[in-house]
Amino acid sequence: MATQTVIQYLEEERYSSLPGGASEPIGPETMNRRQIETFIANGAITAGDVVAHDATKTGADRALYVIQAANVATGNGLACGVAITSAAGAGDKVDVVIAGYVEGVNCTAGTIGGANIPLSAGKTAAGEVDASAAGDLAGCFAVSAEAKGATTANRVAVFVKKQF
Repeated sequence: MATQTVIQYLEEERYSSLPGGASEPIGPETMNRRQIETFIANGAITAGDVVAHDATKTGADRALYVIQAANVATGNGLACGVAITSAAGAGDKVDVVIAGYVEGVNCTAGTIGGANIPLSAGKTAAGEVDASAAGDLAGCFAVSAEAKGATTANRVAVFVKKQF
């Protein structure tokens, strides 16, 4: 059986025509190259939280289960993406952007001064991004697309770097 991978959806207009001549803005999920994977939550996760692989699991379940990325002063190396759906508790499915553009990423405790800032995951607070520093060992998790709070208070739009 043949398979295909759609690389990017391109449209000339920023608005799509609807019946009756109305138009509707196209959301960020349509006009970018982002990859979304579904994981199983091992605790409560809120949309916008940075999530990490759950190292308390064994075997391949370590790659299947995610938790809110714990606070690690030098960045959380197990961080794998940003939740775009919420999970009430353990066993719930959660959709995670593992590569590409995502809006509304939690950065309540962090300071992000503008676009093109390398970001660490879980450095300042669990489930959040913050500007990277020289001593961060986990590497760059994402890059900011705007300043903190440019669109929504304590949130930021980012480009997540594919980690796995």
